[in-house]
Amino acid sequence: MRRKHLVSLVVLIFLTWNILMYYFLVSKNPTKNENRVLVSDKLRWLQNDIEKQLRDNEKLLEDLRQIKDDTVKKEKANRLKTHGVEDTDPATHKIAVLMFSCDRTTVSRSLDSLLKIRPKGDRFPIVVSQDCGHKPTSDVIQTYVKKEKGLVTHIKQPDLSDIKLAWPQKKFKGYFKIARHYKWALDQIFFTFNYTAVIIVEDDLEYSPDFFEYFSATYQILKADPTLWCVSAWNDNGKSGMVSDDPELLYRSDFFPGLGWMLEKHVWLELSPKWPDSFWDDWMRHPDQRKNRVCIRPEICRTSTFGKKGVSKGLFYDKHLKFIKLNEKPIDFTKKDLTYLIKENYDPTFHKMVYETPLASVTDVITLRKRTLPALRVQYSSKEEFKSAAKQLKIMEDFKAGVPRVAYRGVVSFMRSGQRIYLAPPEGWTGYDTTWT
Repeated sequence: MRRKHLVSLVVLIFLTWNILMYYFLVSKNPTKNENRVLVSDKLRWLQNDIEKQLRDNEKLLEDLRQIKDDTVKKEKANRLKTHGVEDTDPATHKIAVLMFSCDRTTVSRSLDSLLKIRPKGDRFPIVVSQDCGHKPTSDVIQTYVKKEKGLVTHIKQPDLSDIKLAWPQKKFKGYFKIARHYKWALDQIFFTFNYTAVIIVEDDLEYSPDFFEYFSATYQILKADPTLWCVSAWNDNGKSGMVSDDPELLYRSDFFPGLGWMLEKHVWLELSPKWPDSFWDDWMRHPDQRKNRVCIRPEICRTSTFGKKGVSKGLFYDKHLKFIKLNEKPIDFTKKDLTYLIKENYDPTFHKMVYETPLASVTDVITLRKRTLPALRVQYSSKEEFKSAAKQLKIMEDFKAGVPRVAYRGVVSFMRSGQRIYLAPPEGWTGYDTTWT
């Protein structure tokens, strides 16, 4: 009896324990629906927390960017001040754009390209100067005058008289008319419109997306450095495969490049009274005009030309100009420190960079014998050596007043098979020989 009672007690305790455990488990564990609600609430809370954290991080990053921008601006301002460069907002610079036109109705293509990338506002007023009296071209220009409401001005060169030339010069009549047109139009820009600077383009050019950014930034350097007299958008050796992929690279050049270039009024005051009757660009390259002053030029061109029709009859276009590479990667030049282009900063670095580069022969370059090196220097000591090397390396081989195209201190820099090549005179170069022409 006693044993039976004990068994009953054990069973009762066991049942009681199981009932208590069941109650405990059921009361402590939610149903599936309750569990789903709890998980959903936790996920919602987690999502809100993550979103808040992201907002806080974005604000922190924005604050850090602002601090960095302010620091960069301050450092840039200090460097500009050190080099005598006026630290003004590029957005306040008003620079005219003078487009030369004659009898090509395709001036519309050039204007469309220019207007597409032109900043808003009146910082870059466009003046189209037309020679030739060609009505279809005039009508095209007038459509832009009406459409752009004061931002495009059309002026017409009034002297359309024939230019009488002796027999040997008759074939160059077009170049005489161009020089006459340039003189008249630039006088209008600086003396009638009274602009202080101008970017000169022609009606057969197209423009990179950072064309105006490039000229805005370099304008400050042009004003500050008296050894500079122009900024050009052009690289004469700027064919695809002959330039690096770095669109930020800018250089000083003794050679006047043209094809999209900026000029200040004080220089025109000097040039206007003695402007030549023809071949004005070669005249600009003569030492009497250049006076050891140089231009800024880019590695990758900020202009390209589609103008097969012209006074050169398209010969130079088919052989060279149509292969020029136009930059497609816009650079915020106005946010860059370009004081490295000032002579006192540029020359020591340039000299060291060129003359610490290993010497090589033209054959070494062509056969890639030293392709593991990032740069090579090929030396020339005479006009004939330069022309021979240039021809084999497929760069421009001509001289103007003794200056090779794109050269600085006699050095022509270009790319070949991914290597930087310097075609350079011996160290200790003293100047150009004007008989090399």
